[in-house]
Amino acid sequence: MTGRLQRVLALTGLTVVLLIVALWLSGGLSGVERWAAVQQRAAQNLMAGALRAMRAGQPGAVASLLWLCFGYGVFHAVGPGHGKLVIGSYGFGLRVPVLRLAALSVAASLAQAATAVALVWTGIAALNLGRETLTDLGERAMLQLSTLLVAGVGLWLALRGLRMLRAQTHHDTCGCGHAHGPTPAQVAQSGSLRDGLLVVAGIAARPCTGALFLLIPTWRMEIFGMGILGAFAMGLGTAFVTVAVAGLAVWARRGSLALLPPDGPLGSTARWLPGVMQLATGALIAIVSLMVLV
Repeated sequence: MTGRLQRVLALTGLTVVLLIVALWLSGGLSGVERWAAVQQRAAQNLMAGALRAMRAGQPGAVASLLWLCFGYGVFHAVGPGHGKLVIGSYGFGLRVPVLRLAALSVAASLAQAATAVALVWTGIAALNLGRETLTDLGERAMLQLSTLLVAGVGLWLALRGLRMLRAQTHHDTCGCGHAHGPTPAQVAQSGSLRDGLLVVAGIAARPCTGALFLLIPTWRMEIFGMGILGAFAMGLGTAFVTVAVAGLAVWARRGSLALLPPDGPLGSTARWLPGVMQLATGALIAIVSLMVLV
């Protein structure tokens, strides 16, 4: 693949993402969100029927339930949510390999399912909480916790962006040949397991409402194991969408970096772009999260 073709493909990714963002900001995706909400409600009704069929011993009821849960997860992820914002911003702001970002997307979605399982099991078995209390806990208190964690992810990204810009400033102005701190490239590559865990925790702190809808009745029906399987099937459905978001984010990042050449009159501007991207995406996450809290 030639360098020119690579540049065209990268710029295409940026164009696609900018178009999606423009549609979202202008309300052009509201129809898709309404459609996804209708499909979620339909899937919930079908899941209730599948649970009744499973209790009656009807053949194929288990497979039907798991497929419905997977579909619910897909429809849930298509609607608005902070998981896509975090994964997309993380992949756009940092130089993260696409496979690693995809793995983080899957881990975060499955961790959401695990949070729902832990909440229902602890809430009913240990605390004897009712359905309304559990649902309220998941949709309010844990939503606030998740939003705070996501805001922390945004602030952390913004701080890294500032570090990159400071490192670039020193790299451009010092010229003494000595290393007084991390280079811009080192800062950009300083992702770690801790970073990934912070992203996963921010997304997973709020359990999926659909998983609570499934887990609570399966506990009462004494088929909690099927509820757990269904919750993780929902997580895989959600991951199906967030992995696509991860790919688009990495694609858009490459397109942004392809806008400016590495050398020539605009070369210095190109060296500043990664830090600016990381600072901007981190600030966006933090501002949106704080607005949700307020």
